[in-house]
Amino acid sequence: MPNSARKTGGSLLAISDLHIHYEENRRILDELRPETDEDWLLVAGDVGEIASEIEEALRLLAGRFAKVVWAPGNHELWTPREDPLQLRGEQRYRHLVEMCRSLGVVTPEDPYPVWEGEGGPVTVAPLFLLYDYTFRPPGVTSKEVALRRAEDAGVVCTDEFLLHPDPYPSREAWCRARVAATEARLAALPAGTRTVLVNHYPLVREPMDVLWHPEFALWCGTEATADWHRRFGAAAMVYGHLHIRRTIHRDGVPFEEVSLGYPREWSRRPGGPGGLVRILPARAGTHDDRGHTRGRQGDRS
Repeated sequence: MPNSARKTGGSLLAISDLHIHYEENRRILDELRPETDEDWLLVAGDVGEIASEIEEALRLLAGRFAKVVWAPGNHELWTPREDPLQLRGEQRYRHLVEMCRSLGVVTPEDPYPVWEGEGGPVTVAPLFLLYDYTFRPPGVTSKEVALRRAEDAGVVCTDEFLLHPDPYPSREAWCRARVAATEARLAALPAGTRTVLVNHYPLVREPMDVLWHPEFALWCGTEATADWHRRFGAAAMVYGHLHIRRTIHRDGVPFEEVSLGYPREWSRRPGGPGGLVRILPARAGTHDDRGHTRGRQGDRS
């Protein structure tokens, strides 16, 4: 059952893909502030890659916002050689969960908190689902063929080298286990529960339609979640990973991509990098903003 929260006059804010390895992004992190003492912050993954830097960033944010809710991205799950923490796969994820708990940051393993401010009440559900290579090109029925086509196109995600699924035999097996456990947990919420679903990857395939390199969609989610926004009463779905800030609607539900992204991406955006995105209370006139940087850019993606 979700935990209740006290009444608040603040806002439910969100950001993802802070990538604080970059000094320019670290300066932006240092400037992030709530609008009120009662604001919550949703962090949809890819804070960084080095465990100590992730902890530093989340500690700073937890000290500023009334509540911080974190869902892991693929970069947090990498095991780069330069990180003193050499845990892999599930062990690395569990280590990050315990680190978050020590800071008071809500993780996908914790009771879902309830936002009771304007636009609520909604149950805020951070998710950890990964991907299973089912976002394939039309007519391609196997992972192997899809990966071969991506490699031929020069598109290979760094996850193939740094995101280890241990003890699962593959990343898609880990994804299947996470989807099954998370689906059961969401299905157990009381009937009529409204939610805000927070995941590093979009739950539907449509956001990949604007990728410069459509082959990258393989590493962007799973077809298994295509109806979750309807089944689980989503008032909003928050995600990152694509580094393409925009809002799209599916079945009347806003899907909010809230990435900061790499400096060479956000430096080209009209108006600069962009800050926190307000999820609730809902913003007037949200739209599909295709004017921002189009496509998946960035090194070590």
